[in-house]
Amino acid sequence: MAKLILTHDVPNLGQAGEVVTVKDGYARNYLVPRRLAERWTPGAQKALDQIAARARAKEIANIDDAREVRDKLQELSFVEIFKLASTTDALYGAVKTGEIASALKEATGVDVDRRKIVVDKAIKYVGDYTVTVNLHPEVSARVKVRVSAK
Repeated sequence: MAKLILTHDVPNLGQAGEVVTVKDGYARNYLVPRRLAERWTPGAQKALDQIAARARAKEIANIDDAREVRDKLQELSFVEIFKLASTTDALYGAVKTGEIASALKEATGVDVDRRKIVVDKAIKYVGDYTVTVNLHPEVSARVKVRVSAK
């Protein structure tokens, strides 16, 4: 069994920042290579505690605030991101969650943690996409992202 610290939310396993114990193969072949988790060490635990303290200051405190932010995000018809693209509308590099978070902050003024944004399939072409923003364990928002060529 391997002891890991989750760096991202993993469905049916835990939230980012939690310490979990999983089978060695699951850790070695899935979680660690995808950077969803890192090996637990005492030093990593101290760093985790510091990150958790910063995250608590930034996190949405209660469900009512999360619902308010959700409503604000869903009022948007879409968030537009401009990327370099080829003549076939293929992007030079996928759209990252940090770029989506920056666009949301610019459009609404709401600071969303990039790790709370879930992109189902990598955004590699110009077009319209829908992403999920997990604001609270019980509240999430679906936001439309329009990717346009520069």
